[in-house]
Amino acid sequence: MIDLRSDTVTLPSDEMRDAARDADVGDDVYGDDPTVNELEARAAELVGKEAALFVPSGTMGNQIAARVHADPGQEALVDAKAHVYKWEVGGFAQLSGLQVRAYDAGERAAPTPEQVREHAREESLHVAGTGVLCLENTHNARGGVAVPKADVDAAAEAAHDLGIPVHLDGARVFNACVALDEDPTAMVERLDTVMFCLSKGLGAPVGSVLAGPESFIEEALRVRKQFGGGMRQAGLIAAPGLVALDNIDRLADDHENARVLAEGLDAVAGLSVPTPDTNIVVVDSEDAGLTAEEFVELCEGVDVLGGTFGEYHTRFTTNLNVSREDAETAVELVADAVESREVAES
Repeated sequence: MIDLRSDTVTLPSDEMRDAARDADVGDDVYGDDPTVNELEARAAELVGKEAALFVPSGTMGNQIAARVHADPGQEALVDAKAHVYKWEVGGFAQLSGLQVRAYDAGERAAPTPEQVREHAREESLHVAGTGVLCLENTHNARGGVAVPKADVDAAAEAAHDLGIPVHLDGARVFNACVALDEDPTAMVERLDTVMFCLSKGLGAPVGSVLAGPESFIEEALRVRKQFGGGMRQAGLIAAPGLVALDNIDRLADDHENARVLAEGLDAVAGLSVPTPDTNIVVVDSEDAGLTAEEFVELCEGVDVLGGTFGEYHTRFTTNLNVSREDAETAVELVADAVESREVAES
């Protein structure tokens, strides 16, 4: 089985399993877990922030950031296809009492300064002010687009001019850095806070990191506790996260395998596949007469797993458990399945 449903399906390496077994641990709620402390310090340094907080998931990291940045009743300014808006179970409203004001980032996957100024609202007697601008890089729903630093900086500058803090859902920000040959610290230097996942392309079994100013992280620690994220001997899961931070450079392999997969599938009659920026491959199967559900089922029948991404769009995501040979094999299997279906129906 070639599992391309997501980069979250990766299995921890032997090194990660050994690190978990041998980790020095303590009660993290008391700040006593040396492995968690090491992970947070290293993560903060990696993205050039004063401090960092280890959290169980990227969603929790994003939701904590919103809670700390904005006051109940304010608005969160987000892209209409942002993960924080589409796939975090209405968390901004339920957990922080925030309204969402959505803009359309389009193919560039980030707002222009004009869009920030247009959609931001100043608080008044009748209007809920904008409490936070949320960006996403890479942008999942827009096909793993790697947003250039210049676009990130321009949006952040426009928000800051209006007194609005900026948070980055950087679940796959290191994919963006590798794709654009950008230093992580430089990529997020204009952003107030950033969340990144250890459990996607980096391959850890669990965990994400929220980084920002020290005073922000102090408040975030309290909110994490409120959200049920106070962890005890968490070094057992932080240790694989430390190993995962050594996997950043190898993300280039996932990107290359994604291009191999995309080019091969694009050559299949009826399939249309744009060249991916990073590790997310989006297949349009409408011309083949296949809905995404039908295409995913067809692929599953030949041991290639993907996920629906719209009525006619399917997402395949390369990851560290998928080799170049796997990508090439997946192309052959899917091509044969599509062609065999056409023959059977003719």
